[in-house]
This record gives sequence, structure tokens and C-alpha cells, in this order.
Amino acid sequence: MGRIVVTEFASMDGVVEAPGGDGDYKHTGWTNGISSGDAGNKFKYEELMQADVQLLGRVTYEGFAAAWPGMVEATGDFGRKMNDMPKYVVSSTLSSADWKNSTVLSGNAVDEARRLKEQIDGVILVAGSSQLVHALIEHDLVDELRLMIHPVVLGSGRKLFGESAEMKRFRLAGAEVMGEVVLLTFQSTA
Repeated sequence: MGRIVVTEFASMDGVVEAPGGDGDYKHTGWTNGISSGDAGNKFKYEELMQADVQLLGRVTYEGFAAAWPGMVEATGDFGRKMNDMPKYVVSSTLSSADWKNSTVLSGNAVDEARRLKEQIDGVILVAGSSQLVHALIEHDLVDELRLMIHPVVLGSGRKLFGESAEMKRFRLAGAEVMGEVVLLTFQSTA
């Protein structure tokens, strides 16, 4: 059985919207100029290399699909892995996914994630995709949550955690300072 690992860039007040500069959010690109240093770069590299597939929401998928195919030369092994690995996009509006090795999952997001966990024997990496992550957390499908907390308060924007029908418990599995960023790793207790 696969493990769903969620990885997020988050502000101190929990905002995960448009950290890299995409979209028309008023603080788009809010991670720019905040360094996670060599340790952060190594972590993100190893995180991707250890993943077997990616599971993405439509908005994150479209952003990645627009950026990554043209970044292989600049990013080497990281870019090759991003482009070559299997990618699943949960969407009720996409009819096709043109990025290499991409498959559209058009059913219920929770059912599709459960099915993927049963089919994949390895790490299913979910980056960004806040709406999808809300559903995965609500239905106890997240095995590990990795938050790279950036030293900024944005005051508005899409938050990682939405309203939940009940309390969700995780245990702290690690904390590490990486440059100006703090990586917090949590594991599900469900």
C-alpha cells in the first residue's frame, strides 16, 4: 500500500496560496527572497527522488505542467524526475493532461486517492494542491505532512487547513531549521 506524503510551503499564518509567483493572488511569489539554504535544496531534491508518483490538484498541476517541461536543462536530475515520473491530476474539468506521464483522475477525489494508495506501493507525493489536501486530511488519507514554514505573515490567502468535521491528530516527527525556513514533519496517528 502506498503512503500519501503532503509537502507544502506555508507562511507563519498558514497561507499556502501562490508561493512561487503564479496566479493573481495579491502576495503571489511570497517565498521569493527567502532562502532554505543548501539543506532545503537537498531536502526538496531527496523528497522528489524518493517519490514514486505525484498526485496533484488541477491548479497545481497546470502550474507545474506549464513550468517544468522547459526547466530540465537548468535543473538536471530534479527536472528530469519531475517530467518523467507518473503524475495523477484530480480534476472534474480537465479532459486530458498533456504533460508527460500524466493521467487525469476525474472521479471523486477521495475515492481516487484511496484507489491510488491501494495501487501504488511507494510514496505518493502531493505538492501544493490545497483543495485536494483539505479532502485528504478530512478523510484520514495523509500519512505524512511536511511543512516548510517561511518567516512571513500574509494576513490573507488560501490556508492549508480548512474547517474539519472533527479533530485530526498528527504527531511531530521532526523539526529542522533550513536557512530562513523551518521544516516541520508530522505523521498521521489515524
